[in-house]
Amino acid sequence: MKMFKPVHPGRILRDDYLDPLELTIGELANALGVSRQTVTAILNERSGISPEMSLRLAKAFDTTPDLWITMQRNYDLHAASEKFNSEKIKQLYTNPIQAI
Repeated sequence: MKMFKPVHPGRILRDDYLDPLELTIGELANALGVSRQTVTAILNERSGISPEMSLRLAKAFDTTPDLWITMQRNYDLHAASEKFNSEKIKQLYTNPIQAI
């Protein structure tokens, strides 16, 4: 089954938070207590949201860390599934519940 491609959390951060609030990268970096380079890497989708960053973003934008971690997890899982070759994996066990 083909999964839809999730949006990188950096794009969500830019499109749904930075732009509407008219925040600069520097302002966001200061508010989060991180460098401009860290924020830029996330916004440019070169870096992901770490658990610590999810806590920072949750506090800054009154969301939950789970929101940010789930977005990152979904993005990472999709990226991995695009590259994953299951033919190299030997199945060792068949789950009887899933077989029903």
